[in-house]
Amino acid sequence: MSSLIGLDGTQLLKPLVALAGWTFVQETWMYATRIPAIYKYNVSFDEDKVKHDKHTKIPLKVQRKADNYNNLHEQPQVFYAIAIVLTLLGDTNDYTYRLAWSYTGMRIAHSLFHNLVNEPNGRFALFTTSSVILLGLTARAASLLFCK
Repeated sequence: MSSLIGLDGTQLLKPLVALAGWTFVQETWMYATRIPAIYKYNVSFDEDKVKHDKHTKIPLKVQRKADNYNNLHEQPQVFYAIAIVLTLLGDTNDYTYRLAWSYTGMRIAHSLFHNLVNEPNGRFALFTTSSVILLGLTARAASLLFCK
């Protein structure tokens, strides 16, 4: 668990906090596009109509911001847990640190691609890459925890 770049035991929390911060950037982007669209497209606030109106009246490019915000509350939750576990285990390995930042970078890239381009094959490639990185982090945590 030694480090060549002088990592201390809390360094893995940096990419975790960065991704959490990105989630709030995405939330701001969502509201900045969704609220004006609600008024522009006359979305009803009636509880029986609001969901239908949002999906039929608001353009997909606006809806994607909310879709991606929801995505950031799915798989990244596993990343947060694994990053905390690795921190508690005292993992200061450079490779682990680079994987954690790679995961954060891939999720941010996925968000930008989802919001701005939304081509399915590209999104899938970004998602799959981030999933493989997360698998590597999970395997690292498992090896440290179970293979002592």
